[in-house]
Amino acid sequence: MYSFLLTDDEQIVIDSLTLIIKRNFGEDVRIFSALSGPEALNIVHKEKIDIIFMDIHMPGINGLEAINLIKQINQNIIVIILSAYDQFEYAQEAINLGAFKYLTKPVNRNLIIQTIRNAMNLVDEQKGQLSTNIEMYEKLNFVSSIVESDFIYSCIFNNNTTTDLSTYLKYFKIEDKDYFMCCIEIPEGMNKVRYKSYVKLRDIFTSKCSCIIGSFMNNRVGVYITVPDASKKNDDDYRKMIMNPIHLMLSMEISSGIRIGISEIESEIAKASQAYNNAMTVLSNLPTEGGIGFFEDIKISDDKLSNSVKNLSQRILARVKAADKLSLQRLVSEYSSHLFKLYEKEPDRIKNSVFELVLNARSFVLQLEPSYTNSAFDTVFSTLISANKQADIEHFILDRCMECAGAIAAIQEDSMNPIIQKACSYIESHISQDINLEQLSSYLNVSPFYLSKLFKEKKGSNFIAYVTALRMEKAKQLLLDDRLIIKEIASDVGYNDQNYFSKLFKQEFGLTPTEYRESKLK
Repeated sequence: MYSFLLTDDEQIVIDSLTLIIKRNFGEDVRIFSALSGPEALNIVHKEKIDIIFMDIHMPGINGLEAINLIKQINQNIIVIILSAYDQFEYAQEAINLGAFKYLTKPVNRNLIIQTIRNAMNLVDEQKGQLSTNIEMYEKLNFVSSIVESDFIYSCIFNNNTTTDLSTYLKYFKIEDKDYFMCCIEIPEGMNKVRYKSYVKLRDIFTSKCSCIIGSFMNNRVGVYITVPDASKKNDDDYRKMIMNPIHLMLSMEISSGIRIGISEIESEIAKASQAYNNAMTVLSNLPTEGGIGFFEDIKISDDKLSNSVKNLSQRILARVKAADKLSLQRLVSEYSSHLFKLYEKEPDRIKNSVFELVLNARSFVLQLEPSYTNSAFDTVFSTLISANKQADIEHFILDRCMECAGAIAAIQEDSMNPIIQKACSYIESHISQDINLEQLSSYLNVSPFYLSKLFKEKKGSNFIAYVTALRMEKAKQLLLDDRLIIKEIASDVGYNDQNYFSKLFKQEFGLTPTEYRESKLK
């Protein structure tokens, strides 16, 4: 459908043009008319006009003045001048103003029809280009949101030390080195309007600061916010100047129960995981009814910190025992932060706690393999004595725990119970089928209880968790093949319900299968 505006101070001209257009293009056109420039402007303001026929000499503002004003309203409108004046100056000015054609009265009917056809073709080209641009923008916007989520996920769970987070910053053309992390928590009861809440959250953040926004992880969203160079002298003021209004707007637009934890300012991108953990620490100490807090202002009681340190120590040792290297970096980072906060002025107590932790980690290896040796443990005490910075001690803990977890994995692989070996082989070869504990125990000729106990002892997880983790890892590999659709991949790893598969995948990796594929293929 094409919209025409016929503007002339003589009604007979409008009637003649209307007749020609309707006879030749009747089904595809809407026609509006105006007897003056101001009337034409009023119609352009109200209607979506594609093509205008414009006379030059009219009462009020003339045609050339009207074209100038109309092009300011919509520069894509195609203007055809139809005038009794053939002076060169008029034609030149009309072309300079962006007129498509300058016709002089009287004009041949066939020339008008051909001019209209050419104008319609140009309208189609413009609409096609606009559609392509919109589609391209939507695709880029979609891809960018995936990369944003992948960046935030990598910041929080940067278990792969080869991940270069700076490449993400180059992708987003972020040059400012200083940044801070914040963690936003949406009240649990708002799951039904979660998408709308997320859209509003993005709109508010992007309108107030330069940032990278992750996707929902449970009911929380992580955000990386840059600090402009000009604000370095007043870093803390900048955070509060930005975040306090954002919290107010989120409270008004989404919910008064929103909580935001904000980290200190960092300059090294490698510390993003620690910064996010600090933001989470702040969040956990805010009132349940909502609020905003900054890391340096949060006061955690010694009892609470002490309990947190003990809890984290136990969790680290549990992950070492389970040979789970993936979870260690985040736990060690959080443990180190709380430990230094608890014993801020007592470095000896920090080192004693660390010494005890790494020796306990090694004891798990010695229980499995009494002859286990590692030269790094021979100098563990002297290394700790010379380490004073939090970052150095954190690296020390992580290295020793990673070594122990790796050793346990190797020992378990070598001395795995033959029943478990046979069970794992069966699971891998039947991963696309429905596998349950009773079926597998019958195949192995053992009781389900005994098989479940063996899995817990030898694999460090229960049967269902092991099968699910194996399926998720295989799904990650299959997603790298863009010829496979998600439904096929779900079926190949044993899930008939694609939605259930996608839900499990996101719980495991923080991204939907589609988001993961796009980020990796990108």
